Amino acid sequence: MRKLGLLVIGLVLINIVPVSAQRAADAAMQRSGSLRTLGNQSVNPSAVTVARLHYGGGGDWYWGSSAIPNLLKFVEQNANIPIDHAEHVVQINDENLFKYPFLFATGHGVIRFTPEERERLRTFLNHGGFLLINDSYGMDKGVRQEISQLFPERELVELPFDHPIYHSYYDFPSGPPKIHEHDNKPARGYGIIIDGRMVLYYLHESDIGDGWEDPQVHNDPSEKRDAALKMGLNILVYALMH
Repeated sequence: MRKLGLLVIGLVLINIVPVSAQRAADAAMQRSGSLRTLGNQSVNPSAVTVARLHYGGGGDWYWGSSAIPNLLKFVEQNANIPIDHAEHVVQINDENLFKYPFLFATGHGVIRFTPEERERLRTFLNHGGFLLINDSYGMDKGVRQEISQLFPERELVELPFDHPIYHSYYDFPSGPPKIHEHDNKPARGYGIIIDGRMVLYYLHESDIGDGWEDPQVHNDPSEKRDAALKMGLNILVYALMH
């Protein structure tokens, strides 16, 4: 099957998403070419895993230690999805990359991939993997440079507000939520689309990753943290369905 291991929980989606989404998940499960076989690793087929991407270039890829655990807890409590509670960390050239169909990259400053990493990441994304990049501030220039080299033949497009990622579970009629001010610009979401499927989602001027963290870390109001977690669940459900 073309879709990665996340989609093996398609039956669970009956209880958490609309019928149309369930049909999309079922159809994806029937496709051929699962990337999981490329990794030659055993995984729990019923649990959703999220891996933090340890990227190069000097940026603080490790930023926000409470973010992923809080997101996974929120997903489990609100969407009835079986969750692997461990926060996994992976580099692109790690042997076990293909165990983790959902990658999360965040931080500040520079992000860089080697030519070998770009080739492997392209394979990962072209065969069903999904990458979420959250600019926690200062990543924008490096992210855009790397994406342009990762997919030189494709444009990083801003997503319209009616894109499914903003309505896959909760409704975000105005696009991604604005969690932190940064440069006082609107929150924007961009994507790389391959054959109708978004394989890479880049959030700029939103910073939902900081919104996932423990309340005392940034002292964000509860409504902002709730919006950040809900958007995180939307992204994960989108990755499950497509």
